[in-house]
Amino acid sequence: MAAFTLYIGNKNYSSWSLRGWLAMKATGAPFEEMLIPLSQPTTRAEVLRHSPSGTVPALRHGTLVVWESLAVGEYLAELFPNANLWPKDTNARAVARAVSAEMHSGFRALRTHFPMNMRSSFPNRAATPDVQSEINRIAAIWHDCRERFGKGGDFLFGHFTVADAMYAPVVSRFRTYKVELNPELQAYSDAVWSMPALQEWLTAARNEPMVIESAEF
Repeated sequence: MAAFTLYIGNKNYSSWSLRGWLAMKATGAPFEEMLIPLSQPTTRAEVLRHSPSGTVPALRHGTLVVWESLAVGEYLAELFPNANLWPKDTNARAVARAVSAEMHSGFRALRTHFPMNMRSSFPNRAATPDVQSEINRIAAIWHDCRERFGKGGDFLFGHFTVADAMYAPVVSRFRTYKVELNPELQAYSDAVWSMPALQEWLTAARNEPMVIESAEF
């Protein structure tokens, strides 16, 4: 039995689950994956059996349970320092934490109007002014991180970090809703989308039978 168990929601729709899962995959450590279907009458009760917040993802390691994607990333970064889940440079690490926290707490219009749906395409669902403002902010974050810290690789801080895990569902949303990006940001988006771990998740999402109607247009 694996030392870690990660409780997640539907891979097609659960953006928060994707964040924690990518961080877990980046460690290289084996883990057991338990998927709890979302938007079902029994969902909350089932999630509460494993997560005190009633949300996914939740990571169990022995008797410890860590919930919330960002906390999962922080915990894994401490357990697996060689995975480099945060940048080594102090300034880069501070910015990586800041942009990760901003994603964790913000961008509510984008989340609501453009829910994650990895296997579908909705090019005609136009961004509202509030959504466009948040898209512009994300583009500014990506550009700033790439310009200041990312020159050594394809990701926001060169190599893959928790910050990339936090923005991976945004990459998916931009593809689903055909959000136009400039060549620099499209290259970053393509790098995230091409990750073997994300493609593994995407394949599973495409094969899921569950449908959440509120995320279908």
